[in-house]
Amino acid sequence: MRRWFVSLTAATFLASAVPHATFAQNTAPVQTLAITEQEAQAIGRDAYVYAYPMMLTHATLQKLSNFAEPKDGDAFGPPNRFNHARAFPNPDDRIVIRENVDTLYSAATLDLKAEPMVLTVPSTDRYFMLPMLSLWTDVFAVPGTRTTGRNTARDFLVVAPQWQGGVPAGLELIRSPTRYVWIIGRTQTNGAADYANVHKVQDAMKLTPLSAWGKDGGKGVSTLPKHKVDPAIDMKTPPPVIVDRMDAATYLGRFADLLKDNPPNPVDYPTLHRLERVGFKAGQSFDLAKAPASIRLALERGYAEGKALVHAAGKKEAGIGGKGWIYTTRSGAYGVDYLYRAAVADFGLGMNLPQDAVYPSLSSDGEGRPLDGNNAYVLHFDKGKLPPVDAFWSVTAYDIEGYFIPNTLKRYAIGDRDRLVPNADGSLDLYIQADSPGKEKEANWLPVGKAPFTLLMRLYSPREEFLEGKWAPPPVVKK
Repeated sequence: MRRWFVSLTAATFLASAVPHATFAQNTAPVQTLAITEQEAQAIGRDAYVYAYPMMLTHATLQKLSNFAEPKDGDAFGPPNRFNHARAFPNPDDRIVIRENVDTLYSAATLDLKAEPMVLTVPSTDRYFMLPMLSLWTDVFAVPGTRTTGRNTARDFLVVAPQWQGGVPAGLELIRSPTRYVWIIGRTQTNGAADYANVHKVQDAMKLTPLSAWGKDGGKGVSTLPKHKVDPAIDMKTPPPVIVDRMDAATYLGRFADLLKDNPPNPVDYPTLHRLERVGFKAGQSFDLAKAPASIRLALERGYAEGKALVHAAGKKEAGIGGKGWIYTTRSGAYGVDYLYRAAVADFGLGMNLPQDAVYPSLSSDGEGRPLDGNNAYVLHFDKGKLPPVDAFWSVTAYDIEGYFIPNTLKRYAIGDRDRLVPNADGSLDLYIQADSPGKEKEANWLPVGKAPFTLLMRLYSPREEFLEGKWAPPPVVKK
């Protein structure tokens, strides 16, 4: 993962299999319906909000998949194939923020325009998930332990929204809402000693073009041609910055062309009909320069308003300036809540369905004071009140910039897969501090530095009591 893409979920993750699109310009004048400048400005604002997740995801996937061949050990690479992370992040590598040491990633960017892809899901008793995100950022399928079950091999035919054809025997149809699909897979990894076991699961995950299915002696092809790297794709600038730098004409023009292969959702007609009032029609190119001057200026003002609105909402949803554990249980499926969808993309692109994983973040203690390693803290769980999950949970410490904190134990997270020592009454204390709490307590020690820090709790397959608000992470208390 690169630092410019970071999800409070893990996802925090990366790749760019999307070929650089050539965006055609509409030469005909934009036909606008009777509308006031004030109405056009409001539509321009709402258009920015509505389009932002698709624009940001496309820019991200372009960057993540613009590679000729996979790079062994990296979870980004060319399109239509899995790219596997083979080890936990190096704590000295200050590139990606809020990395995890719970799972190894298996990521892919699918481009389904040429043909469908067959996704082979292996049989394993190990927890894993393969969330599949549309270009709108909705999670539309999640093959994995929670959904398709343990020890169950499956072969899915993933097709584009307009694809029509027969489904070969033995394949199960998944129709993607968009031409492009982002798979951000994770497989439970119990420390470095477990890598070899996880690699076997990763290697059994396959993506095969439908035209090659059943050939080459089985369910996959041993080699794929090199992907053509597009030199026009900016590989240095973070995708959010790329999108932010677009003017209204570029933004709306590219969005219009993306809609041709990545159609609106069925619930989007009210928004689409409003856009038609300023001459923007789904499935057609759009050239803002062809709009009447008064409408063009109004849309440009609305565009600026929309950008400011999304970034403000993103900061709010990220809990910037907030107190206590910050998290959402409304990610991954957004319906018509376009501002919330855009806000989530702004602060944590690629978030899961809450049923699969939720990541509460903490930057202050129980009194609302910023966490600081010059103090010692306790995270106390009453008996029977550990994080309610069907998979596993952990707590990770990061420095103020979001990187792992070096320590003598080389321990960056602690959770239910560690040999934690409960108290005599069955409760559990985790000690979060720079210095050892004493040999007898070190099993429950999460080291930090003598500097400000933050915490991230990860709950994989959280239970209903958490999702319904009946359980919440307890405060971290200064000793």
